[in-house]
Amino acid sequence: MIYKHTQSLDTKKDIIIPCKKGNLKRLAEFTSIKNLDFEGDLSTYQLIYGDAGNRIYLLGLGEEKDAIKIEDAFRKLAFETKKHWKKNIQVDAQSLSEDAIKQAVIGLELSNYEIGQFKSEKKKQAELVVNFISKNDIENQLKEGKYTGETTNQIKALVDAPANYKTPEFLGEWATKSAKTYGYKCTVLHQNELKKQGFDAVIAVGQGSVNPPVVIVTEYITKPNAKIDIGLVGKGITFDTGGLSIKPSTNLHYMKSDMGGAAVVLGVVELVAKLKLDVNIVGIVASAENAVDKNSYRPGDVINSYSGKTIEIIDTDAEGRLVLADGLSYLIKEFQPEKIIDIATLTGSVVRTLAFSAAGMFTNNTEMAKTMSDIGFKTNERVWQLPLFEDFEADLHSDIADLRNFSGKPIAGAINAAKFLEAFTESHKNWMHLDIAGVSFGDSPYSKMKSASGFGVQLITSYVKTLN
Repeated sequence: MIYKHTQSLDTKKDIIIPCKKGNLKRLAEFTSIKNLDFEGDLSTYQLIYGDAGNRIYLLGLGEEKDAIKIEDAFRKLAFETKKHWKKNIQVDAQSLSEDAIKQAVIGLELSNYEIGQFKSEKKKQAELVVNFISKNDIENQLKEGKYTGETTNQIKALVDAPANYKTPEFLGEWATKSAKTYGYKCTVLHQNELKKQGFDAVIAVGQGSVNPPVVIVTEYITKPNAKIDIGLVGKGITFDTGGLSIKPSTNLHYMKSDMGGAAVVLGVVELVAKLKLDVNIVGIVASAENAVDKNSYRPGDVINSYSGKTIEIIDTDAEGRLVLADGLSYLIKEFQPEKIIDIATLTGSVVRTLAFSAAGMFTNNTEMAKTMSDIGFKTNERVWQLPLFEDFEADLHSDIADLRNFSGKPIAGAINAAKFLEAFTESHKNWMHLDIAGVSFGDSPYSKMKSASGFGVQLITSYVKTLN
């Protein structure tokens, strides 16, 4: 979609009129009908016709508490009705705040996502021009909303892509192309370089696959010779069979989504570059395919890691924390960022704890936790803090290696995974781990099967903005 700013409303053309619940007085300007069967409840809409036969969509924004869901309201309206739109449609934005206008654009842009990218017959979408009517200068809101929606759609397409297309190498090519387009640096470390530098845990996870692992390093630097403000590390398991500790076949086809954390990292760096934020950011994606083969690593093996720590493998399905461990160690050694956030679809345990409502957040930094929590509620990408108590360190004990990758206990799985990662942070005071397993991929009103949500792009980008 193309978004434009206009100061005057054309009452003879199609219009979207956002309405808060109970605040419907302005509708008298557009219709003489008094009983519209429309109250302005969130995400409800009513179609009426103007005197010129133009379509007028009354869109409910709900109550004040629903302000964080304006994006959803616009997305639902566009998804269900835009097939009837002509080449142009107007949005009466006079009563919308700047943040609400940005949300509206994001929602409209998200409605463009076409999940059937691998169908033989693709739907053709006509280019639409959306004119936002406002007396204020809203160009920045239109631009940021479009960039955010575009990038989120691209990230969702990555997560939804099948593993026979979306190999670790494919992710590297995606990042390389993005870097060239939006002006940041991308380096892809391949098998030989991984061996040379000592990414032993990444190599171990990927050694059973015909698709070799890679580590993708993206750098967006606006302040040369200054510190790295933030480093991101994403889990990039492009398909997870569970390895020799193989998963059940039920829903195994959805394990193409196990690179949701990597997708967030790639998307955030791209969006930061698009928005030209004044920040130094580094994104690391440790990517492998966890396959079953005669060369696969085994339960009981002891492997090395980039940090030098040895790891006893208890469960080969606890592979995400292994590649993240190497990514964290590399990030800290090479870049020494002020703040670190790793993002991963890491455990089923966090889903059992928080269901599909929030990501699990782990950090010992109370300031980071509060800031991220506040942003999560504001963007409707919520996080909830879980503990990193010392009590759980005993679960990492190994008799024959420095630590083990899985406690073997049916309790505190998300916490145990976070404690494992903490062991590779060099006691960094500004580290946070986000387990997004329950919110990255799941049921959606916009697809018949489970699909990517795009969770994390707005959350982390908004956090990055606080570092300016």
